[in-house]
Amino acid sequence: MKKLKKRFIVPAVVFILGMCALIGAIYVVGESQKQQNRTNAKLNAMTYTERIYGELMEGIGVTDTLKQVVISGDGNINKFYDIAANMMDDSIQSIQIAPNGVVTEIYPEEGNESSKIDLINDSDRGEISRYARDNDTVIMQGPLKLKQGGYGIVVRNPVYLEDKNGQKSFWGFTIVILKVPEIFSDSVEALSNFGYKYSLQKCASPWDDTYEWVYGSKEELNDPVIYDFDVYEDKWRLEILPKSGFYNNNYLIYMFIGGVIIVLLLTGLTAALISINENRKNFKRLAVTDALTGIYNRHGFDEQVEQYMRQNPQKHCVVAMLDIDDFKLVNDMYGHAAGDGALQKLAESMKQYFSKDAILGRNGGDEFSIFMPDCTVVEVKPFLKKFTEETRKFYCKGEAHTFTISLGFAEYPVLADDRSQLMHCADKALYEVKMRGKNGCMAYREGEQVKSRAKLGFVMKDIIDNLPGAFIVYRADKENDEILLANSELLRLTGCKNMDELLAYTGKSFCNLIRPDEQESCQKSIWSQINGGHSNNYIFFHMRKADGTYISVLDHGRIVDSVHNGRVFYVIIMDLKSLQRHFGDCLKLVEK
Repeated sequence: MKKLKKRFIVPAVVFILGMCALIGAIYVVGESQKQQNRTNAKLNAMTYTERIYGELMEGIGVTDTLKQVVISGDGNINKFYDIAANMMDDSIQSIQIAPNGVVTEIYPEEGNESSKIDLINDSDRGEISRYARDNDTVIMQGPLKLKQGGYGIVVRNPVYLEDKNGQKSFWGFTIVILKVPEIFSDSVEALSNFGYKYSLQKCASPWDDTYEWVYGSKEELNDPVIYDFDVYEDKWRLEILPKSGFYNNNYLIYMFIGGVIIVLLLTGLTAALISINENRKNFKRLAVTDALTGIYNRHGFDEQVEQYMRQNPQKHCVVAMLDIDDFKLVNDMYGHAAGDGALQKLAESMKQYFSKDAILGRNGGDEFSIFMPDCTVVEVKPFLKKFTEETRKFYCKGEAHTFTISLGFAEYPVLADDRSQLMHCADKALYEVKMRGKNGCMAYREGEQVKSRAKLGFVMKDIIDNLPGAFIVYRADKENDEILLANSELLRLTGCKNMDELLAYTGKSFCNLIRPDEQESCQKSIWSQINGGHSNNYIFFHMRKADGTYISVLDHGRIVDSVHNGRVFYVIIMDLKSLQRHFGDCLKLVEK
């Protein structure tokens, strides 16, 4: 009954606590996300407000320029149309001057004749125009619906002239009508591209605090970021809001779903752990034991070694790593049952040879590990050498077969600071034994493996680059004759700069090196020779070069069973013209 309660109550508690933690995490993440998004929105609002301000000031700058022309001409302006034409751009509807507040000149004039009005006394424009005159300040009015279509913002800039006595007198206005939304096109387009809804507003007049919509989203934005700014005495406001809101609902939904899955997994895991814990002893034994050999598996071995080294950090110890030489060949030739027999035989010899203090493990495949506590390399070297040299046999169909092993070992703490590093050093020593011909044992010597691998790499590169003949390797597959390797001489013979160029123009197929009308006969000849029991084959064909031309070549190939690539052809290709040039009449070759 107690066990039954534990199996259900504990997982239920884990589930409830997990869901509470998940809801709390979603809330925290949501709030953090909201604050971050609001911060980003504030920065964007500030940035694009500055851009909008600058765009408005550029429009106002037109009136300032015209104002200076009026002042410099002492109230007279010559060639108004020429000056206005030079200041026009796509965001300006018209440019005007209004001496004494009466609009007399408009550019362009066509379509704007009705705008020649008395601004000071106009019912719609008079109050705000008089405010601009009396306070000597730039005033914006609008947006207003234009007769030409669209909307515009009217900018009126009062002009005052100074007489000889330094007295200022009102001359009139310089005026520009800015198109909406063209004047804001760069800013509002960028806001939209960044995924924001926005609303640009301004107060109708300096004495009115009521904001009117200018451009953007007409609907009310729910809890937007607001940024206020002034253009002279006009009050402006920009409201922005992410189109998806400040909360990324999709992210939170996915987070919730993922969290629920994790909570369910944790709940299930808890239930499983409780069940496992109830059978802990049996499970522990199964978890750390290799089923085939009866010694520790990789997990059990690592656990035991870690425990010893943690409890005895100052004591010397030795780890050996070993495997069966050519174990794949044993499996391939005699079957996996025979291979399993060889593994079991090796494990038995390890149990018999090493003391009970030693920790024995199978890492996987044919790789084994031996941990010898409280000893040094010098002490165990003769012992390990003798163990390596022992004769071992496995049986297949009643017949005994001998196998050998390779072994590498290293000492702690002389060459390693922990178990992982110690195992790594022993593995390097094992690799060195393999490089030297297998069936031996060797202690790790720092730097030896690196040198050996570097030497091997040098030899392979040297062979490929300096072989005095064209050499190519491709798959021995009628359906897929993929090119795997070609040396520098083959690339030179085909006129290719590199391997990529060769693979590109052949489509990675060896057959595409052969002239199309010869491909079928060449393939038949190759496979006829191979199927006839010959490992070597000889064929003559015309080889296509990268530039589309052909050269006469002799192909001398051999089929090989590669461990890594299966059946492949190793081929030497000889240029017939070159052979004829060097050997003359010794070669009687007939080209068809």
